[in-house]
Amino acid sequence: MPVKFAIPKGSLEDATFKLLERSWTRVNRKSRTYRVFLDDPQIIVKMLRPQEIPTLVAEGLYDVGITGKDWVGETRADVEPLLDLEYGRIKLVVAFPDNYRYKDLDAMIADYAKKKKTLRISSEYLITASNYIKQTKSYKKYHGSRDPLIVTPWVRIGSNQKVQVHLSFGATEAKPPEDVDAIMDVTETGTTLKQNKLHIADKVLESSAHLIANKDSLKDPAKRGKIYDIVTLMRGAVRGRKHLHIYLNVSEANLKKLLKTMPSLKRPTVSPLSEEGWYGVNTVILKTDYHKLIPKLRKLAQGLVVHEPRQILELEEIKRDEEN
Repeated sequence: MPVKFAIPKGSLEDATFKLLERSWTRVNRKSRTYRVFLDDPQIIVKMLRPQEIPTLVAEGLYDVGITGKDWVGETRADVEPLLDLEYGRIKLVVAFPDNYRYKDLDAMIADYAKKKKTLRISSEYLITASNYIKQTKSYKKYHGSRDPLIVTPWVRIGSNQKVQVHLSFGATEAKPPEDVDAIMDVTETGTTLKQNKLHIADKVLESSAHLIANKDSLKDPAKRGKIYDIVTLMRGAVRGRKHLHIYLNVSEANLKKLLKTMPSLKRPTVSPLSEEGWYGVNTVILKTDYHKLIPKLRKLAQGLVVHEPRQILELEEIKRDEEN
């Protein structure tokens, strides 16, 4: 039975395709379409907006999907997280205009409540913003358990009109101070906020792209195996990006000294060369260890060859996951 796989269009699109190309040997996408073809006919792939993917996976229209962890929380989708793909890293923050001197959102809520002013916040993350506002001390003190008013063109939800969350359709950073008093928006470096004369007051959450699955699909024996094929390949690609595969020659006199100081994923493979007294050492190391290893290799080894592995597959780990 084919597995339906939803992948994100938009800001996560390029990084997603790079990961797919490391995970499968063939990835084809026809121009101006939303269909993607892998070299596995049992996986049907379609591109969708990341905001939609958690709900569509939770409802069973797709078996697996890639989306931001932030959107899983915003949609409150009942899905199974399978893998942090370690790209699309963002922070969701509360930002104020530079001329506002509030320490944080809690202080702003308190001041607006004392002055009986209506506080307006713009965001794409309506539920996340509402929940974050409600947990502040000042909101509980002045507004109790009432829900902030969520304002969209189609519906208004919540009873507290003194604190409002307005749906943003983009360019959220352009809204203050004329349209709203503060924003809750995603940022990577904070540069866009600074350019629009805003400063970060609160960090709400951090997020990255995740592989998620429908819970019923994981219970289906016909789909579970294929889903864990996807997990295996993508986890291998994620790990491959963080490692280097190195091969070098070393004399017998230096072999023990080299092996004692060399980090490796497991244990290096050591093979005798055709010339007596020389060995080939084959291993996988973290990229972060490479610069520390070079001075030692220059003194102890010869003929270093370095590759970035396409994938590193820890098959035993996947077997344990699939059995649980």
